[in-house]
Amino acid sequence: MLDPVIPRPTPMVTPELEDSLSAVEARLAALGTALRARDAAAIDTEATELQRALARAVDRFALAARHGTLPAALRQRLVTASGRVAAERESLARATAALDRAIDVLMPRDAVTLYSAQGNAERGPRGGVIQA
Repeated sequence: MLDPVIPRPTPMVTPELEDSLSAVEARLAALGTALRARDAAAIDTEATELQRALARAVDRFALAARHGTLPAALRQRLVTASGRVAAERESLARATAALDRAIDVLMPRDAVTLYSAQGNAERGPRGGVIQA
């Protein structure tokens, strides 16, 4: 008796997949350029466009995956793009944290707070609290 041949899904390569992945890569490059230039307006615009490009790419790749397999080269490019998105996100988080620290130094939130000889913040006077 012959074993039945199970058809394997064929890789789905379409111009839509290539175009959507290329759009993500282009938006990542543009966001990187805007970040290096420290152009806030461009960062905002490029981040929004990157989100849109990613959403389109994920939709197209999910649809293609349901109807066949994805070529290894496209999957690798998608993984690489995903890694770059994560790296940019981490970079932005670090920059935001550094900016927050700088703002805290320049503009303390509680001007009454004093430091003791040990370096700990002493409690300033509290409004509306009676201490005995």
